[in-house]
Amino acid sequence: MSRRFAGPFAALALGLFSPAAAAAPPVPRRPVHTYSIVARDAATGEIGVAVQSHWFSVGSSVPWAEAGVGAVATQSFVDPSYGPLGLALMRAGRSAPDALKGLLLADEGRDVRQVAMIDAAGRVAAHTGAKCIPAAGHSVGKGYSVEANLMEKESVWPAMAKAFEAAKGDLADRMLAALDAAEAEGGDIRGRQSAALIVVRGASTGRPWEDRIFDLRVEDHPAPLVELRRLVTLQRAYNLMNAGDLAVEKKDDAGALKAYSGAEALVPDNAEMAFWHAVALVNMGRIDESLAVFAKAFRLHPKWRDLTPRLPKAGLLPDDPKLIGRIVGAR
Repeated sequence: MSRRFAGPFAALALGLFSPAAAAAPPVPRRPVHTYSIVARDAATGEIGVAVQSHWFSVGSSVPWAEAGVGAVATQSFVDPSYGPLGLALMRAGRSAPDALKGLLLADEGRDVRQVAMIDAAGRVAAHTGAKCIPAAGHSVGKGYSVEANLMEKESVWPAMAKAFEAAKGDLADRMLAALDAAEAEGGDIRGRQSAALIVVRGASTGRPWEDRIFDLRVEDHPAPLVELRRLVTLQRAYNLMNAGDLAVEKKDDAGALKAYSGAEALVPDNAEMAFWHAVALVNMGRIDESLAVFAKAFRLHPKWRDLTPRLPKAGLLPDDPKLIGRIVGAR
């Protein structure tokens, strides 16, 4: 029932893959997924996928996304090749419904698959195979699909759809709301273990490492959605730190300080963010202001005090022993 079927060979016929690229590990003989969402933010064009499961490292097989292309969730008796093949078809110009239809037609195991796809234009499609373990089903709405299998009850995916449509905030916030709604409705009959969330830009920059706004995985945790939310907050803070660094490069001191302060507000107990904020203040000539921020970093983790004298060699602080002494002595 769960051996690999002909899905990859449909893509071979379209000239999208070589035989070596189509090869993949055997499909697991157990269902490895519970519930997920694929979605697009109509205002920003951002595309995302989020998932929670009672299975180790669900993020390594279920969620797939590419900026300017689309997102895929492949689950139940999962065939991971639906991810890269679905993205390849959408990259080649197929709509999400056409891509999913083509792969399902070539897959003799379609009855045990659950797959959802959304493309960069917001076109969406989903499939729940007739032999997926109940409760199983999906709901497709404007710019999103929610899907679930092995649920405690059939109200899970309708609750996800309702929560996503009602939620405020950016795409990550709204997808998290959908996952929380699933869990509140009873979630997976087996419990919970791992989770993942990916959000990519609506248009590719040509630099994939810059196109992923969120790319987070909780491999094994007693409360994976709680941990995933913590990681989303931390990622937001580091995104702000990166924005602050970019502002420094552009000589936009006000923009840099606003970004650094925003990052610290999100994670006030993070010594590293405080430290690099203080370094930026020194390099802006705001030395007196930097000392209190350095002192905060040193209280949170004293080893940052030991690191400080090493920075002038790398050009990150002025080569001024008196100044370094003042910084190291900050209390």
